[in-house]
Amino acid sequence: MALLDRLSIRDFRNVVRAELAFPAEGVVIIGDNGQGKTNILEAIYYFQLLRSVRGARDTDLVRFGASAFHLHATVATNGEHEISAAFGRGRKRVTADGAEVKRLSGALGSLPAVVISPRDVALVSGSPSERRRFLDVALALTSPRYLNALQQYRAALTQRNAALRGVARGAQSEESVAAWEPALATSGAVLLAERIAWMDQHESEYTRITAAIGEPEPMTMRYVTSIANPRDAADELSDTLARKRTLDIRRGLTHAGPHRDDVVLQIGGHDLRTFGSGGQQRTAAITLRLLEAETLKAHAGTDPLLLLDDPFAELDVRRSAHILALLQEAVTGQTILTVPRAGDIPPNLSRLVRWHIAAGAIASGVVPGGESVR
Repeated sequence: MALLDRLSIRDFRNVVRAELAFPAEGVVIIGDNGQGKTNILEAIYYFQLLRSVRGARDTDLVRFGASAFHLHATVATNGEHEISAAFGRGRKRVTADGAEVKRLSGALGSLPAVVISPRDVALVSGSPSERRRFLDVALALTSPRYLNALQQYRAALTQRNAALRGVARGAQSEESVAAWEPALATSGAVLLAERIAWMDQHESEYTRITAAIGEPEPMTMRYVTSIANPRDAADELSDTLARKRTLDIRRGLTHAGPHRDDVVLQIGGHDLRTFGSGGQQRTAAITLRLLEAETLKAHAGTDPLLLLDDPFAELDVRRSAHILALLQEAVTGQTILTVPRAGDIPPNLSRLVRWHIAAGAIASGVVPGGESVR
């Protein structure tokens, strides 16, 4: 399993400096809201995506008044490794075992981890872009082919949209728009094929897990795309881009392609966003995270870190118990849990060492038996 042994944090969010040694089983970090619990998890997860799990810009991760942030981790993933990430003066620098990483994509997933938090409800209640991003992250971290296609697709999409606006201003010709369409069609077909394959593999598991959590109504997910025949996606997408070129020029945006697709989540045949309760939406979101953990585990051959950011807030006791049991069944490795109060620690995780945080500083920790640790 993936293990985080040590973590050094400097000038990240509200953390001035922290030197943390993590037990193999994990820890519970206890502290009031706004004290920095989530910032610790965000620092850990930075080694997964090399960007903020909360979508913040790197420059906004630098502690106010500081010029740069620095993160350094000692991890065990097929041997012991040293990973560092730093950002300052507009430049990001990542090193692996002392050597600077030239292409950041080569360091993605250096510390396999899954974050589960109440904010995940946006995967269900939010816009289609939230669900597309979920698929993009899970697949880009586990499929080099998908990551390469995603990078090519986004670059071509940006260039085509810029050309569309250039044509509208009279500064470019329509041919400048058409020039980017082959790259969009080719890379878009790869994205579509891998997304559909992932959905085919996990659709029934999604339904099974939500039922195991205790949902009496069947919950389903399906991929929705405008491409009628995914087997000929490249040709169809190429034809559609050409056919809609005039409309796209008028509106300044590309209206066809995987960047417009969605994952539709339903309960009892109805849209979960509209008809699902808050608890049902949280159930669906946590199930998606469990499937993400399963995807990472299948790729890496090891359990990812499980980062739980007060995950059972606002959930009833029955649902929380079922979810925790499924989490511990799916991910048996290191667990790092944050809660505002010691009383919020689930009984199944009461064995974990406890740390306390205030104003970004972890001053001391206490193991369940009361012994102080550093």
